[in-house]
Amino acid sequence: MQLSNFLGIYLAKDHATAAYIAVDGAASSLAGCFSVSLEQAGSDKTGEFDELARRITGALAERQWKFTEAAVALDCSMFMQHSVRSEFPDIKKITQTVRFDTEEALGADATDVAIAFRIDSADQSGSNLSVFTTPKQSFSEILTALQANNLDPLSVEPDVNCLARFVCQKVSFAADTRPLIAFLSGRNGYFIAPLASPWQQVKPMPPAAMRTFLIHPAQNRAQLLARQVSMTTALLRTAQPVNCLEIFDAAHSVNLTEIGGKTALRLEQINLEQSDGLPPETIAGCLDLVELSIACGAALACTDPPGSVSWRTDFMPYQGRKLRLQNTLKYLSVAVTLLMLALGLYGFMQGVAYNKYRVRLRGKFSEEYSKVMFGEKIQAKWQSSEALRRIKTALSRIRDTQKGAVSLTGQDIITGKLSLALDAFNKCAEQTSLHIDSVNITDKSITITGDTSSSDNTLKVFEALRQANLDILQQRVAFEAGRSTFHVTAEPKK
Repeated sequence: MQLSNFLGIYLAKDHATAAYIAVDGAASSLAGCFSVSLEQAGSDKTGEFDELARRITGALAERQWKFTEAAVALDCSMFMQHSVRSEFPDIKKITQTVRFDTEEALGADATDVAIAFRIDSADQSGSNLSVFTTPKQSFSEILTALQANNLDPLSVEPDVNCLARFVCQKVSFAADTRPLIAFLSGRNGYFIAPLASPWQQVKPMPPAAMRTFLIHPAQNRAQLLARQVSMTTALLRTAQPVNCLEIFDAAHSVNLTEIGGKTALRLEQINLEQSDGLPPETIAGCLDLVELSIACGAALACTDPPGSVSWRTDFMPYQGRKLRLQNTLKYLSVAVTLLMLALGLYGFMQGVAYNKYRVRLRGKFSEEYSKVMFGEKIQAKWQSSEALRRIKTALSRIRDTQKGAVSLTGQDIITGKLSLALDAFNKCAEQTSLHIDSVNITDKSITITGDTSSSDNTLKVFEALRQANLDILQQRVAFEAGRSTFHVTAEPKK
């Protein structure tokens, strides 16, 4: 199984905690953590998140952490939680109408807030929702600061939802326990009550009732927790009443005995230091284990997608994978284009070289063809195969004639006619004082124009032609300037 690393960030206005999670199949473990804070904390200061994001990036670079995805949990001081009733049980219809339902609950315009929600319960008549709203302007500033520092989170969730995910996957309770889980960090308090059973080690995380509240440093944490427990149990609408209060206090200042006198619930202390999610050898870099647990829960969102509980589903949707894919396709298309251009150029150069060689070879072939074919020129429309066929035909006839395999009688090739005429001339030239003016040879006949010293000698020439196997088709004889002129047309005997 391939090992993947994910980064979870708990982000407050003036400090942040990061958890580095290694995931191997279904198992995950905390591989490292750190916390950063601003030297001068303030509320809504310009550039506050930019500086915090730079410090997070610097700490990541110092540790050389490589991760596949990052996720952020937003501190509860930067969002509000509302209980909203929707008329629809279907998630798609709830998504389309949740803004209008939230606007009724707020009693104000909801266009300036980003909305995330979780379905707590649903039936045929509708759904009960926990809706989380955060101002779009501040949310945009946070995301812009993170993205400017190469941190584009896959999801941005309420911190209490990330804490619930961590508890669901990493903290164990007794089998018969129906707990109300309370966490007190340095500044915030969280209540989580599972609404479904089983709830532990289930993906995606089943519904749970959630509440958050702020803690002032000067407040008595035990008294505050006791008051909040009473209020929370009164608001809970679980299928079965809770029977146990599970508590973890990051400051270790809550006295269970003091709280036990104010509630009828059984009290149990959560030992995060010995839980499966926070191994002791890796938590030394973080003082607040609740914030670290939230950061771990945010990282686990990369393996258990939060869906509608992430504000990025509603506002500034996550584009990380899409952008990486687009960049990869862009670079790949450029590489393929360059490769195709290189192959095309190579093919073009090869074609040019081949055409040059072809033209040079055809020119040489044309010269040779003209020499062996008695001056005949190759036609431009001829293929090389046509010229070769003509050469082979002529060569075959010449060889057959030389071997005597073919009688010249009936021969209609030019060379044959010329050979017959030359044989006749050679036999009678001296005796007749023969003088030839022209010889015109066609495919069917041979026409001869010439003169002799007398009419008798002209007749001897005609006789020599007949003896050379030529039939005289036409003849014309005249006597001019003391010479006997003749014009005769003949053809080989058939």
